[in-house]
Amino acid sequence: MIRVLTVASEIFPLIKTGGLGDVVGALPRALGAAGASTTTIVPGYPAVLDQLPDAVAVHHFTDLFGGPADVLRCTAASLDLLVVDAPHLYARAGNPYLGADGLEWPDNGIRFAGLGAAAAAVGTGSVPGLAFDIVHAHDWQAAMAVVYLRFHDGARPGTVVTVHNLAFQGRYPASLFPRLGLPDSAFSLNGMEYHGDVNFLKGGLSYADRITTVSPTYAREITGVENGMGLDGLLRYRAGVLSGIMNGIDDTVWNPATDPLIPARYARARLGKRAANKAVLQRRMGLDESPNALLVGVVSRLTSQKGLDMLLDRLDDLAADGIQLVLLGSGEPELEQAFVSAAEWHLGAVGCVIGYDEALAHLIQAGSDALLAPSRFEPCGLTQLYALRYGSIPVVSRVGGLADSVIDANEAALAAGVATGIQFWPATPEALGDALHRLLSLWRDRPAWEQMQRNAMAADVSWRGPASRYVALYRSLLADRS
Repeated sequence: MIRVLTVASEIFPLIKTGGLGDVVGALPRALGAAGASTTTIVPGYPAVLDQLPDAVAVHHFTDLFGGPADVLRCTAASLDLLVVDAPHLYARAGNPYLGADGLEWPDNGIRFAGLGAAAAAVGTGSVPGLAFDIVHAHDWQAAMAVVYLRFHDGARPGTVVTVHNLAFQGRYPASLFPRLGLPDSAFSLNGMEYHGDVNFLKGGLSYADRITTVSPTYAREITGVENGMGLDGLLRYRAGVLSGIMNGIDDTVWNPATDPLIPARYARARLGKRAANKAVLQRRMGLDESPNALLVGVVSRLTSQKGLDMLLDRLDDLAADGIQLVLLGSGEPELEQAFVSAAEWHLGAVGCVIGYDEALAHLIQAGSDALLAPSRFEPCGLTQLYALRYGSIPVVSRVGGLADSVIDANEAALAAGVATGIQFWPATPEALGDALHRLLSLWRDRPAWEQMQRNAMAADVSWRGPASRYVALYRSLLADRS
């Protein structure tokens, strides 16, 4: 059994702000079945510590970037955990990354350097009884674990960095570097230095033994200038160790046949039961209760990346066509206000909830007829995977993991009976409008629509396949190091 230490800034169900938490929480169980045991190390936010009454301290730092800290060991939600209990870094209410003003904590560089340093110490055997073959860091907040391991004197485990979104890199002024406790050589073109600044993700990408990202298409896209976010040159240089492994979802949590968060449970062979969820969703969101209206759902961060400004441009056309819209999300204030205003303007046709509500997210998947994800770029996306699982037809832009997971309902796919959704490109309001008109035409063809739903629900969106590919990558890495 390969022993893996996963490093991450969040993990479901203890702490979650987005898809990263879902991935880190679901992957360990699938890895275990595929041949790798996983322990996950996360920061000791108050929300995490409150759920760990039986945690035991297994390692102590006299000074971890400004104060004492303990590494706690425990099991929670069937997950083997190590928690960095450093109150001076993590004892803050609310969001793990942002203050009450909505801005990043000014010391985030130090906070997540602390996570990386603690993970590196654990990974090199500081905790008796714990030894690891692989340290697997997720995103920039965990990338410093790989950097510290690179400069560790002595044997170290193999290292993997997974990029969930290259747009977020952990970039800080050069004045931070002396506080990181690294040799001067780390602040170089071939290390963490980036246009005179410190870049945590660049350091991880420079020093990792393997680099993965969350879909095969995104792995290709980020080696180009358009989607490389300034790191495309480095990623082209390291293309030999870069691969894309599509995310999965926890198909026990996201299972319409057993989901306790939806009013009517159903399966692929009992699609008619979905109608009850649609009626509840329409009432919940203040929509006209019409079973024949095409109901489109959105569960998303409200940012320009997600392309939802394009949806605003199409709302009048949607309403004119009798299409209903429900939206759950938060993000850029101007987009939040625009959708609130749209719901007020299109009473009975548009419903909007600003924020995040796990139960409502499940209801939208179970009650909407289609799920919209019009991203300008998308490393993987999870909402379209949930939609496939729940028989809500995904309408997606042809990028990243959206392109990899949805089979477009073109003429050939419909004739072959394999279509699972609709893809469109380019990411423009006009192309989105065309896709929604295609969707409406399919909605009116009930046999074709129901076949797409059955196809979608038959798709394997679990972690089983991805987990086996991660384990194969670990074995390849260890073989290269032996």
